[in-house]
Amino acid sequence: MDDGRPYVPDKYLKALEKLTLEEVWKPIFVKGYESQFEGRLHTLYDDGRKLIGRAVTATYCPYRPDLDEVTKDIGRKENRSGTYNQWVIDSLVEGDVVVVDMYDKIYKGTFLGGNLTTAIKNKTKTGGGVIWGGIRDTEQMKKVEGVQVYYRGIDPTPIRDFIMTGFNTATRIGNAICLPGDIVFGAGGGVLFIPSHLVAEVVDGAAKTQVKDLFGFEMITLNKFTTAQIDKNTWSKEMLDLLMEFIESDERAAEYRGMDWSYEYDLAINGDPNDTQSAL
Repeated sequence: MDDGRPYVPDKYLKALEKLTLEEVWKPIFVKGYESQFEGRLHTLYDDGRKLIGRAVTATYCPYRPDLDEVTKDIGRKENRSGTYNQWVIDSLVEGDVVVVDMYDKIYKGTFLGGNLTTAIKNKTKTGGGVIWGGIRDTEQMKKVEGVQVYYRGIDPTPIRDFIMTGFNTATRIGNAICLPGDIVFGAGGGVLFIPSHLVAEVVDGAAKTQVKDLFGFEMITLNKFTTAQIDKNTWSKEMLDLLMEFIESDERAAEYRGMDWSYEYDLAINGDPNDTQSAL
């Protein structure tokens, strides 16, 4: 992107809207990305809506006069104006989501309120924010349609006494790590940060998990396979053959037709050295 972040095409963002948190999480976790999820957050709306977009990250620390002077001087040279949180909002483009480590500051740590949430909506169209800190003016924020915000707490105080230490750099959100350009996937009780280079694989992997679940529920109901067989990471060739028949013949699986299962067949025939336990 123009600001140096990796660009994930819109088609993948749209595909993610149909997936669940667990379906998206699994292909990341099995690749060793075990610090991508944080669930200790509140949501502005509790109506099941998802938050999906490209991460714009910012990291802050408590106020210190000399550091504040130097940082603001850097901002002036970059033609930035307003407060540190306004610097971030001013940079947003369509499809972005603000991801902010406010070091769990809630009192005088209210990164978003009514005005900046309105600005986020205008700039990103469908975005929102993940704030490891506070928000304010929630009644005003809820009047802004089409956004979602994850946050740690609410306080009426305006934001004060903080300094930016990183802008579009690696940012920690609780137990999770987010890089600029990662895809934010907020759903249910928490937020998952999908590494940008894995998004295409995650979408395909999650779709395969969906259809395998659909098929697996059917097989268990018909007593054709046990739960232990269905839950294995690597399915046998016999199971995969039946899955292919199911995908081609059952209208419930129509949208999954045309997917490449050669990798799964290779594991079924040659074995998976990592398949020592049940599927996640």
